[in-house]
Amino acid sequence: MHQQLQTPHSGYHWDGSDRRFFEGWYYRVTLPDLGQTFAFMYSIEDPIGGRPFSGGAAQILAPNGEYLCRTFPDVTRFWAWHHALGLGHWRKTDLAQTPNYLEPKSFAQHIQEGYQGTATWHQGILRDPGSGRTARWEYAIEPLYGWGNPDRSQQSTAGWLSQFQIFEPGWQILMAHGLATGWIEWNGDYYSFTKAPAYSEKNWGGAFPQKWFWLNCNAFEKEPDLALTAGGGQRGILWWMEAVAMIGIHYRGIFYEFVPWNSHIHWEIHPWGYWNLAARNDRYEVELIGTTTQRGTPLRAPTQHGLAFCCRDTMNGDLTLKLWERETSQRKLIFAAKSSLCGLEIGGAPWDGVWRSEG
Repeated sequence: MHQQLQTPHSGYHWDGSDRRFFEGWYYRVTLPDLGQTFAFMYSIEDPIGGRPFSGGAAQILAPNGEYLCRTFPDVTRFWAWHHALGLGHWRKTDLAQTPNYLEPKSFAQHIQEGYQGTATWHQGILRDPGSGRTARWEYAIEPLYGWGNPDRSQQSTAGWLSQFQIFEPGWQILMAHGLATGWIEWNGDYYSFTKAPAYSEKNWGGAFPQKWFWLNCNAFEKEPDLALTAGGGQRGILWWMEAVAMIGIHYRGIFYEFVPWNSHIHWEIHPWGYWNLAARNDRYEVELIGTTTQRGTPLRAPTQHGLAFCCRDTMNGDLTLKLWERETSQRKLIFAAKSSLCGLEIGGAPWDGVWRSEG
């Protein structure tokens, strides 16, 4: 990977202690010609082992909202690098060695069930005996944007304070935009792609968000060099909770960041179907509206009580995004873009009404 594109927090955060801990990773490939998306979600909880919630999982959100989940009870078969993005979990193998990254051909030969991923490669095979669903995949990744301007040091998504255990959980966009080339086989259907939009992020910590929302898109109509990630939630800071949100945009080599310490951010998120965020700072203004008529797919996420269904996603959300430059008394439109391949999510609870930011 371009070393300058490696973000802070790319490595594994577990310090070997027995405190409650989880780490989760998210890889996604969008196939614009088909109007479909594959999202892969990996997690490890209480990796010290022997705890009620110790174990790992792999989930896939596939085209048309189809879903596969496989648990990995043996934490000793999980591996991750501390210095860079690299992780994997073996569920079934003929190898007796300590798990670590394998050359792709060796992985395909010796791992009957499992996965591995880095910043530039992603591969795996899963079988769900209950539903009969199967998945195999192999693709290379070319990172284009990490998190920040591509010619400068990459940034922590949650700001410099995220290096301390003040915020729980931590959140880091690993690759805001990249290109994936390879193949995915899903229940016998074979998808081959070249330079398809790809994305990755992660989260980690010993506490869990109470309630959150998320929008993500890097497959816009007529705007190939544009990527958006926005999200917000109730998170723990030391001994209190606060509601925060952020919007990050990479567009034609420039990073536009709207975060609590440089911008005023407003949101209105409905229990399902409507996401509206607006933000402004000294130089720029942004507005985005995500909508969906899809029912969405329930997904599992690590919680205080282990992996549980607590969020809902669609990868076929409709999105309109506008960015302006603020001038003395008026604003100048930088771009307006649309997509019907936006990832939209709500999670946690309670979602018994509209969630509006205060102020």
